[in-house]
Amino acid sequence: MANQLRCGWAQNDPLLASYHDREWGVPVRDSRALWEMLMLEGFQAGLAWVTILRKREAFRRAFKAFDPQRVARFGERDIQRLLADQGIVRSRSKIEATINGARIFVAKAKAGEDFSEFIWGLAGGKPIQSKATQVPAKTALSEEISAALKARGFKFVGPVIVYAWMQSVGIVNDHGPQCFRRREVAKLQ
Repeated sequence: MANQLRCGWAQNDPLLASYHDREWGVPVRDSRALWEMLMLEGFQAGLAWVTILRKREAFRRAFKAFDPQRVARFGERDIQRLLADQGIVRSRSKIEATINGARIFVAKAKAGEDFSEFIWGLAGGKPIQSKATQVPAKTALSEEISAALKARGFKFVGPVIVYAWMQSVGIVNDHGPQCFRRREVAKLQ
C-alpha cells in the first residue's frame, strides 16, 4: 500500500495513511460505531482530523468505549474528570454535547429507533458513489441529515461536520478517481 496512489490528504502522515487505507469510506452499519464517529467528528470541529486520530484511544478510554448507555449516565463529576483529561480535547461544550448525544441515542433506541437504520434511511440505504471532481464541504444530503440530527437535539452536527462524518463512515465514497481505495470501497456496498 505504501507505493499506491491515495487521496492527497492522506499522503504525508503515516497515521492518516493508515486511517485512509483501512477505515475511511468503509460503510459502517453498526449504530454504536456510527454514533462514536459522529461524536469524534464533533470534537474535531475547528481542529485537524489527525489531532482526533492521535487522541482516539484516549477518547475511547475517557468515554467508556463510547458505550452510549454508560455515557448517558455521566454527570458533573464525569465532566470535571474529562475536563482534566489531557489525552482528549477538553472543551466543556463538546463534552456536554457528547453526553447529551448519548442520552438522545439511548432515548431513541428505547423508543424503537435504530440509529443506523435512521441514518442509512435518510441516505437512501446504500453508499453514494461520489462523482464530484471537487470534494464539497457539504451537500444537500448533509444539510438534511444535519437538520434531522439537530431536530433530535444533537449538537456539533452542522452540515460540514456531518459531511465529513458521511465520508468517514462510508455513506459517501469520496475517494479520488486515482485513489487505489476508490474501487475497493465501492465494492463494499
